[in-house]
Amino acid sequence: MCLSCLLLAAVVSPVYAQEGAPSADAAEAGEDAVPDPGTGDAWLDTWLEDVDLYAARYREAFVDEVARYQVAPRSLVEQLLDEAGMRAGDVYFACAVGRALGRPCREIAAHWRRDRSGGWVGVLERLGVASDDEPVVRVKRGLVASYDRWARPIQLDASLRRAFPDRES
Repeated sequence: MCLSCLLLAAVVSPVYAQEGAPSADAAEAGEDAVPDPGTGDAWLDTWLEDVDLYAARYREAFVDEVARYQVAPRSLVEQLLDEAGMRAGDVYFACAVGRALGRPCREIAAHWRRDRSGGWVGVLERLGVASDDEPVVRVKRGLVASYDRWARPIQLDASLRRAFPDRES
């Protein structure tokens, strides 16, 4: 193997590992490394995918955030990530939607795990919520607050720029 190839592999491998390599199951199924969560909101889908990257690197901070601010039992968040095999973005969304609806995170996650057809749009429809309804708007605003607590940059869409007029992005 050429020296430059070895150097490139040494540089790329740690970054790839930190951001999360696709699982063997995902690769065999032909799925993308980060599947589209399908919330019906392009901005939210983008940032939930970024939540996956953040949680892969800072798992404890992610679990703390969801447990504290989405009022989900810490053990449930860990169980959903580990045993249920949910992506971090899906766990965040399930718990945030549950909080916005006044329903337990466990219930929303169970809906997702039971029937993912139609992505989160399908789950929301079965719950009687549209992707532009107030509960989803609350989730978006809450995600901005989470990014602030994580000291992580986030770009706002037009609706969030109106909601946060004093914010630079």
